[in-house]
Amino acid sequence: MSFSSDDAADKLIEDTLDQHVDNFIDQQVDNFIDQQINKPKRRAYIERHREQGHQDLWNDYFSENPTYPPEMFRRRFRMTKPLFLSIVDRLSNEVPYFRQRPNAHGRYRLSALQKCTAAIRMLAYGQSGDTYDEYLRFGESTALLCLEKFNEAIIQLFGDEYLRRPTPADLQQLLDIGEVRGFPGMIGSIDCMHWEWKNCPRSWRGQYTRGDGKPTIVLEAVASQDLWIWHAFFGLPATIIVWRTTLQMEFIQNGQHLSNPSHYLKVLKLSFLLKNKNPPKKMSNVLSEFCNRSLQ
Repeated sequence: MSFSSDDAADKLIEDTLDQHVDNFIDQQVDNFIDQQINKPKRRAYIERHREQGHQDLWNDYFSENPTYPPEMFRRRFRMTKPLFLSIVDRLSNEVPYFRQRPNAHGRYRLSALQKCTAAIRMLAYGQSGDTYDEYLRFGESTALLCLEKFNEAIIQLFGDEYLRRPTPADLQQLLDIGEVRGFPGMIGSIDCMHWEWKNCPRSWRGQYTRGDGKPTIVLEAVASQDLWIWHAFFGLPATIIVWRTTLQMEFIQNGQHLSNPSHYLKVLKLSFLLKNKNPPKKMSNVLSEFCNRSLQ
């Protein structure tokens, strides 16, 4: 009878131990599976041989005997080679991100030429970040970071000179040039381009849609004959008339300030309409009289 009691106790202990061991193993397996599912996936490393990318770029455009002539450089980079090199020089000397330094393994990072080329090409052509992966030898995330750092550096280094408002002296010079060219009262040529707005809210589609049926946003710019952009505005509805655009600056006509932008636009329109009907001297007198009346 005692043997039977001992066997039952041993069996109970064995079953309890097995149950605890099974529960422990199941819990460990579940934890391992959860860790593997929630574990962030590491990106696959691709050896792109960035040194070869820099060498190819140098041989194509910047060596003593480059593969492509200056005319093709100007077309592809949208600027001359000396201007591009001056930008690269300032960025590499004054912005730490564009300095080519060795990494922890002693291998040099991307050159300033590669980074600036990627940023300029994306700005010039509106292409994606991985467009030049095969040529410049770096990935999409690096290219987008180059674009961001390039924009920040340009604003920091060149903003005071090239992103400023026009001064009265600048505007007077533009007016003088316009008068010599037969358009008194004009500071430059206005133009706009339409960008399709894919995610335009339905309630706004009517005011942002033109003849082709697709909503667009307008990028408007006023540039002088030397391609200097004096005014830029982004976001106008496609149906707004250009003549009624508001310019946030002061204009000068015959030594007087036209603080109301609509006065300038009317003068600009009137000078265009009178171009073929009056000689420049008479047209200038008409515009002066019009300005005087507008300012009263």
